[in-house]
Amino acid sequence: MAKHSKSKSTRPVKKKPVATKKLDREAATEIFRRLRAQDPDPKSELEYVNSFTLLVAVVLSAQATDAGVNKATKELFRVADTPEKMLALGEERVRDQIKTIGLYRNKAKNVIGLCRGLLENHGGEVPRKREELEALPGVGRKTANVVLNVAFGEPTMAVDTHIFRISNRTGLAPGKTPLEVEKGLLEIVPEEFGQHAHHWLILHGRYVCKARRPECERCAISDLCLYDAKSVAA
Repeated sequence: MAKHSKSKSTRPVKKKPVATKKLDREAATEIFRRLRAQDPDPKSELEYVNSFTLLVAVVLSAQATDAGVNKATKELFRVADTPEKMLALGEERVRDQIKTIGLYRNKAKNVIGLCRGLLENHGGEVPRKREELEALPGVGRKTANVVLNVAFGEPTMAVDTHIFRISNRTGLAPGKTPLEVEKGLLEIVPEEFGQHAHHWLILHGRYVCKARRPECERCAISDLCLYDAKSVAA
């Protein structure tokens, strides 16, 4: 029997334009007022039991969904919720527990490495300084920002793909790199919204201002947004 290959469209994919202007502070303040009104106390969708398991969950979440990480860590965190227990479990067993998520081999290696780092340099505690967090295997700036914000209540901006997209698309904090966007957000987000701002933006990007087709028709901040292609189907 002849094999039939699925034909792919040769039509070029048009990239939707991002905002070419930047919102002012007044508009930014109103954006976060509305997002807060919708969800006054937003939470991370990653499941964890303490600052250590939060750190591990965020490391595992790179290029993976929160739902996928939660599924993989449910049993893992039941048996290993401290660096000592995780290290005793060993890299091979950690790898077996998380093999359903992307890059699981390298992530298991990093989890064991960060456990050693915590025990050798921090008495088994998750450090509260950015540079100390970023010195741990598998921990970059975004991961450090999440831990500092969620575990320790610091007003950091953990710029993931959702926040990067929304910041550029709306004109809230345009930037060519995550670091540029992070700095822009820190400048424009009023202090009263600092602790929860990155969660509001992540959730808005995940469920409303989606990458392929932003649902502008049900967006609470559509009238403030500078996105040129509002309400245009993908």
